[in-house]
Amino acid sequence: MMLRCYPVSSMFKLKYKPVGLWRNRLSIVPFISSNHNNLVFHSKPIKLTDDSPLSGVECVMMDYLFGKRKATEVAHSIWKHVVQKGDAVVDATCGNGHDTLAMANMVADESCSGHVYSLDIQETALQNTASLLDKSLDPHKRETVELFATCHSKMEEVVPRGVTVRLVAFNLGYLPGGDKTVITKSETTLLGMNAASRILASGGLISVLVYVGHPGGMEEYEMVEGFASGLAVNEWICCKLQMMNRPLAPILVLLCKR
Repeated sequence: MMLRCYPVSSMFKLKYKPVGLWRNRLSIVPFISSNHNNLVFHSKPIKLTDDSPLSGVECVMMDYLFGKRKATEVAHSIWKHVVQKGDAVVDATCGNGHDTLAMANMVADESCSGHVYSLDIQETALQNTASLLDKSLDPHKRETVELFATCHSKMEEVVPRGVTVRLVAFNLGYLPGGDKTVITKSETTLLGMNAASRILASGGLISVLVYVGHPGGMEEYEMVEGFASGLAVNEWICCKLQMMNRPLAPILVLLCKR
């Protein structure tokens, strides 16, 4: 499968390549270890195997570009290329439960072997998530989800040793509809991402949706970017999905473990 740099020109018969237009709207920017001069585009296609977690991302990008998907929907679509029935996954910040619900539908199988470990430090978030799951899932699928009142920095204490984790998702910032002064912090998020990198299986994905419009959000994003940039290139594929002309739009960071 080929992830090309200028998919607009490959989908439409144009007399010119709209590189400037595309570059002003959207970029998937690779993080390069020990190199902070990130390049927005490559001139050559990037080869991805059919089973790569980034397989199919080009179509998702196009939907996002033309306003058909939100950043959260892009994330969920990418997760579906990673997660299989029976997998174990972690929602590091369950919030109002929408990510946890999506994960439960992805992993639940007939044998009930799939499992979602869903974490949050706010009791309101856990209650909202539990309510959404109870309303949206049948009892069988509901059994796949476990809620934990703990910080994502302690996920290794929640996930049993030896469990193969396919996906860890972070949705950073504050609880939508909640107290906006209670936010995720760079220090604990860094601990959580380090923990996620240790428990993640080969071929798995760390998905981080970063909101930068609130106080502390940009600092947290810079921490996430620095973490991704420092990962070994022979062990990780790291990229981000970012609107270039909307500086306060959420940024999706994807870390694929080889």
